[in-house]
Amino acid sequence: MPDSYPTQAVRIAMVQANLYWEDKASNRMHLSELLSSIAPRETDVIVLPEMFDTAFSMNAAELAVEGEEESLDWMKAIAKEKEAVVTGSLMVKVSGSYYNRLYWVFPEGNYQHYDKRHLFGLMNEDEVFRAGSERVIVRWKSWRFCLQVCYDLRFPVWSRYQGDYDALLYVANWPERRVYAWQQLLCARAIENQAYVIGVNRVGKDGNEIPFTGSSMTYDPLGKPLSAIVSGKETICHVKLQATALEKIRKGLPFFKDADHFNIDN
Repeated sequence: MPDSYPTQAVRIAMVQANLYWEDKASNRMHLSELLSSIAPRETDVIVLPEMFDTAFSMNAAELAVEGEEESLDWMKAIAKEKEAVVTGSLMVKVSGSYYNRLYWVFPEGNYQHYDKRHLFGLMNEDEVFRAGSERVIVRWKSWRFCLQVCYDLRFPVWSRYQGDYDALLYVANWPERRVYAWQQLLCARAIENQAYVIGVNRVGKDGNEIPFTGSSMTYDPLGKPLSAIVSGKETICHVKLQATALEKIRKGLPFFKDADHFNIDN
């Protein structure tokens, strides 16, 4: 069990957006328009989909940028303007290798990042990108968030609660044909980890004509849905995570003391 719990509620803005294929400038402009509806200090965390500036493309050789780049600078500007954390993944190039990197950008402009651990072989992501090796927990507004990306959702050992987080956060490009699995797996991660789970997915069609219907969801630590965005609708959904509910559930149902102990080998 954790030594402490969050001391206040935290507000999440889930951005279920349509994405332009391999068009960074259009995606930044489009998302700026969507986010114009959020006033400064109205929310604490703004969550964007996976690869929000390119969609789920494998064209990293042409699209990935080494070092600081415009889309990260854009995230910093939005975080400063809204006085909120902005999080979403980008393809990046580091020392000749490509990563699907989830950024967590603070209003002051500093940031942390998590590199996607599980790469989607059905789309050859594992042949283009390099897998991350470290689990990343970030802190904000007294909350601890475990950062995950899309396909990570299918591998529960990687997200297993070890007394180190309060909420799991998934950003995704999860296709319509497997959206039932998306919903059930998000719910399962919430129940087994007694954690809030936030899943933000895109809508529209990508450059391969694969349809996405979103179904972005937030679940409470008992697996009950707190929010659900209408399938196929481009919108921003606001949800509040309650600190008192998390503490009550974990203390009232102390299942973790009976859990198996294990180590993850990289």
